[in-house]
Amino acid sequence: MVTLEKPLRIKEDCHYKAAAGYYGICAVSGMLSAGTTHLAMTPLDVLKVNMQVNPVKYSSIYSCFTAILREQGPSAFWRGWAGKLIGYGVQGGCRFGFYEYFKSLYSDVLDNSNRNLVFFMSSASAEIFANLGLCPFEAIKVRVQAQPHFAKGLLDGFPRLYASEGFLGFYRGLVPLLARSLPFSIVMFSTFEHSADFLYRTVIQRRKEDCSKSQQLGVTCLAGYAAGSVGSFVSNPADNIVSCLYNRKADSLLLAIKKIGFSNLLTRSLPIRIMLVGPAVTLQWLFYDTIKVFSGLPASGEVRTEVETDRAN
Repeated sequence: MVTLEKPLRIKEDCHYKAAAGYYGICAVSGMLSAGTTHLAMTPLDVLKVNMQVNPVKYSSIYSCFTAILREQGPSAFWRGWAGKLIGYGVQGGCRFGFYEYFKSLYSDVLDNSNRNLVFFMSSASAEIFANLGLCPFEAIKVRVQAQPHFAKGLLDGFPRLYASEGFLGFYRGLVPLLARSLPFSIVMFSTFEHSADFLYRTVIQRRKEDCSKSQQLGVTCLAGYAAGSVGSFVSNPADNIVSCLYNRKADSLLLAIKKIGFSNLLTRSLPIRIMLVGPAVTLQWLFYDTIKVFSGLPASGEVRTEVETDRAN
């Protein structure tokens, strides 16, 4: 019995280590890609948050930019950079790492019977963990960006928020944050998977394994941009609510919706959010897949069927 169990145990341990190593690379890649791309987009995020919180004063991107530059100086456009780097790094690590884990888990449970359901459930499950990690950093970031006298950054922002609102203050916007991120993540991952599948099968007409690294990363860029653009439309209403709640423009979810107005939920700050989210998601996917590809892993995106290289005349 002992001699029969040892090979099985070794095999299981090797499989576990290989899986853990893969998910670890995905998590680290997601953390680096999300943190750095969100850091680079900080000036646009400052404009977006201020337009959401003070729509009367900042009625356009130009008026918001010129007013902040005139009143607060160039350094104001980098407020909240630490929250962007660390907070969205944590979110990205959980989002991508757990997505790959849950996709494997649900694929086994559902036996690949419905790939769309696997994509939806995997992205939603991963996003819950991602937002639990992001929420405290987002609470500080939004206040620092829209309330110049609240705090300088994370170091003084965390103790000040805790002293004034307690632990629950860090998660005041969790529900609208999930309402923003869950639809976005579900749409983003599903759109990315289907876009990559379409590009490999219809445009390139080659198996992913037969494509060069540059071709794989090219598919990643196109699919990533499609995913980010579509996701920004879906999640814009909840993004406005998050900024409203964290800056105490309303004390509850229903009051925030009433104060902003239904039409404004859909349209307020949408142009700049598309400018922010589309390139940011594209860069995230590119950076994420670059790390994976040069670590010896295939690029992201499933191909539903193998491409037929020999076509009938």
